[in-house]
Amino acid sequence: MIELLNINKTYQMGDVSVQALKDVSLKILPGEFVAIMGPSGSGKSTLLHVLGLLDRPDSGSYYLGGRSIDSLSDDELSTLRNYMAGFIFQQFHLLPRMSAMENVELPLFYSGKKKGISEEKLKEVGLSDRMSHKPNELSGGQQQRVAIARSLVNDPLIIFADEPTGNLDTKSSEEIIAILKDLNKSAKTIVMVTHEQEIAEHAQRVILMRDGEIVSDKRNETEGAVKQRADNDISLDAVFSESRAVRNRIKFAQHIQQAFYSVFSHKMRSFLSMLGILIGVGAVIAMLAVGEGAKESISQRLSSLGSNLLVVHPGSMRMHGVSLESGTVTRFSIKDAEEIETIPQVKSVSPSVSGRAQIVYGNKNWNTQVRGVGVSYASMHNAAPTFGEFFTEADLRTRNKVVVIGTTVARELFGNINPVGATVKINRINFKVIGVSPQKGSWGPRDQDDIVTIPITTAMYRVLGKDYIDEIEVEVKDVRLIEDARIAITDLIKQRHHLNGKEEDSFEIFNTTEIKEMLESTTKTMTLLLGSIAAISLLVGGIGIMNILLVSVTERTREIGLRKAIGARKKDILIQFLVEAIVMTFIGGIAGILVGSGIAAILSAIAGWAIKVSASSIALATIFSVAVGIGFGLWPANKASQMNPIEALRYE
Repeated sequence: MIELLNINKTYQMGDVSVQALKDVSLKILPGEFVAIMGPSGSGKSTLLHVLGLLDRPDSGSYYLGGRSIDSLSDDELSTLRNYMAGFIFQQFHLLPRMSAMENVELPLFYSGKKKGISEEKLKEVGLSDRMSHKPNELSGGQQQRVAIARSLVNDPLIIFADEPTGNLDTKSSEEIIAILKDLNKSAKTIVMVTHEQEIAEHAQRVILMRDGEIVSDKRNETEGAVKQRADNDISLDAVFSESRAVRNRIKFAQHIQQAFYSVFSHKMRSFLSMLGILIGVGAVIAMLAVGEGAKESISQRLSSLGSNLLVVHPGSMRMHGVSLESGTVTRFSIKDAEEIETIPQVKSVSPSVSGRAQIVYGNKNWNTQVRGVGVSYASMHNAAPTFGEFFTEADLRTRNKVVVIGTTVARELFGNINPVGATVKINRINFKVIGVSPQKGSWGPRDQDDIVTIPITTAMYRVLGKDYIDEIEVEVKDVRLIEDARIAITDLIKQRHHLNGKEEDSFEIFNTTEIKEMLESTTKTMTLLLGSIAAISLLVGGIGIMNILLVSVTERTREIGLRKAIGARKKDILIQFLVEAIVMTFIGGIAGILVGSGIAAILSAIAGWAIKVSASSIALATIFSVAVGIGFGLWPANKASQMNPIEALRYE
C-alpha cells in the first residue's frame, strides 16, 4: 500500500538544523496494524506525518499503491487525505463550538458526500446518546471517540493515529485500543504512533525509531495474520476523478452556512468587526439621503421656473459700461410678445407685469404679490391649478376680473375653506377666485406661494395702471434651439425698437436653463462630496475587518490545520474566510442602511432638512460594503489558505 524509499526530513530550529528522518525506507501492507515507537525526538511523529501526507520529505520517494506521489500538488494531497486517510490526534482537535455530530461531518463537507453516515459512525464508537453534545461536555475518552468517528466517516483505506491514548486514562485507553483493533479486523490499515510499550503490543507490527532512523521492525505474531479488504487496490486517477465530480456539487450555500456559523460563534468579535462597516454604511446612507433630498428639493423649486425658458427683461442703456442718467429703457408691449411667438424656435410666450397689492376677503386682508400673465403661463411653469381652473384667452380679451391665488394667500384668507368661487377685493376691485395654484415652496427668502395671478390685460389696465409689460417669458421648443432662439429674439427686438449696436444693453435675455444646470451641478457636487467623506469611514471599517480577520486566522490556526488535514484545499480555506468577511460586511451593511435611514429621518425631523433615501444609494452602500469585505478579507483569507497543515496543527 505504501512504500518509502530513502526519505530524509530536516527542520530548521533557529540557527540549528535538526534532521528528523535519515534515509528511512519502509513498506506498509494493506490491512496491517503498525505501531511506531521511539523516545521523544526520535522522528516517529515526523514519519507519521510524512506517511499521512501532512508533510513533504526533503528527499526520497513516496509510493502510494505503486505510484509516486512526490510531484502531486498540495490540493491533490488534500484530496488524497480526504478520500484515503483518516486522522486521530492526541489533542483530539475537535472544534469547540461544534457538536459531536458537526465535528464528525467536517470531512464530508470537503468531499461533498451526504451527511447521514455520521450518525452511523458515532453509533459504532458508542456515542449514539452524545451526538448533540459539545466537546467540553464530553470526557477525554468520548472526545477521542468522536475523533475516531470523524476519521472513519469517509471510509478511508488507512487510519493514522498520533498518540491516540496519550491524554487518556487507562480505562479510556483500553476502549480506544479495542476500537482500533476492531477496525483493523474489518481490514482497515492502521498506522499508530505511541511511546507506550503496552499499547504497541496490540499492533501486528512494531517499528522502533531512534535519532531519525528505523532501528527495529518486528512483527507481533500473537496478533494474527494481516486481513486485507477486497477493495484495497488504490487508483489515484479514480480518486481524483471522483473528487472532481463530487466537489463540483459542493454548493456555495455550504460555504455561507459555515461562515454564518463562524460569525455567530464569536458574537462579540463579529459585532466589533461589523460595527465599523455599520457606521460607514450608515454615514453614507445618511449623507446621500441629505444630498439627494436637497437635490430633489432644488429640482422641485426649479420646476417652477419651467424648462427651456428665456426671459426677456428690459434694462437701461449702457455706453462703455456706464449707465446713462437719462436711462433709455426698452419698454416692451404685448405686441412684442405676439411677434416673438412667431419665431420658428419658440413654442409659447407669456408676457407679465407684477406689483404688490392688498387683497381682502371678508374681515381678513393680506398684502401679496400680484402678477399679470398670459394664458401660457400655467403650462410653462407647471402652475395648472390644484383646485379650479386657469383663465382663458377670452378673459384676456375682456380684461376679466378673475384671479388664481397661491396656497399661502388661500390659507391666510380662507383657512380650510375652499376659496374657488369666492369674491375678493384687490386694490378695492372685486375679483372672482377661479383656482388655487399648486404649492411651490420657498425659493430662498421668497415664498413662491404668496402670490396671485390675474390676466395680464386686467393687471395692466385695471389694477397696476401700466401701459407696458415688465418682462416676456419665452418657452423654446427644444433645449438645443435655445441659442438660436436667443439670437432671433435679439434681432427681432432690435428691429422693432430701432436699436443700434450701442444700445444692446437696453434689454437682457436670461437663460433659466443655465441657472438650473448650475444649481443641479452644485448639488450633485455636494452630494458626491458628502458621500465621499462618509465613504472614508467605510474604508476605516474595512481595515477593522481585516485586523479582526488576521487575529481570527491566528486564533484559529489549529482549526485551519485540522481542516487541511481532513481534506480542505487552499481554495476551500480561502473561500471560507473570504465568505466570512463578506457575511460580516453584508450584515453590517444591512444594519448600516437601517441606521443611516433612521439618522436621516431624525435629521429631517429636528433640522427640517429634506431627505431622500434612494434605491441607488442603498444598492451603492451594499455593493461597496461587500467590496470592502472582499478587498480587506482577501489578505487574511489568502494567509490562512497558504498555511502548512502540520505547522498549523502544532501551533500553540
